[in-house]
Amino acid sequence: MTAFARRARAFAGRLHPELTLVSYTVLAHLEDSGGCLAKDLAARYGLDKSTVSRQVQALERLGFLERRPAPEDHRAQMLYLTPAGADILAQVTESRHAAVAERLEGWGDDDIARFAELLIRYNGGPPTPGDDAITRGYSDPDMTETVH
Repeated sequence: MTAFARRARAFAGRLHPELTLVSYTVLAHLEDSGGCLAKDLAARYGLDKSTVSRQVQALERLGFLERRPAPEDHRAQMLYLTPAGADILAQVTESRHAAVAERLEGWGDDDIARFAELLIRYNGGPPTPGDDAITRGYSDPDMTETVH
């Protein structure tokens, strides 16, 4: 697990030196949700509001997200993915798919099926604090095709 976490952090830095795994998680959530409030991100991932605020500011500075007044309360600011944010997220997804395919190259169908079965079993175990914040950055429906 430690090696996996190290690879994930290194991978994030290779694609964009100013982005963290939390940054990618935020961008992925904005894509999935179509936009949300910063407080919703903090609640969803069990993060401190100051952590979310720093991530949002960095992503906004890089042009990967934008703020707009919330439709139901113009005092609140909704966060939305920009086209540049969607592009970097697509690059991450493509690179991640390629990295998984490369690591599984030479594995037989039985090995891949067993690996997928064990990952499903592992991920279906009892939840622990912070699971959603850790795993969300990696959940990708397309990846099931790569693993199966």
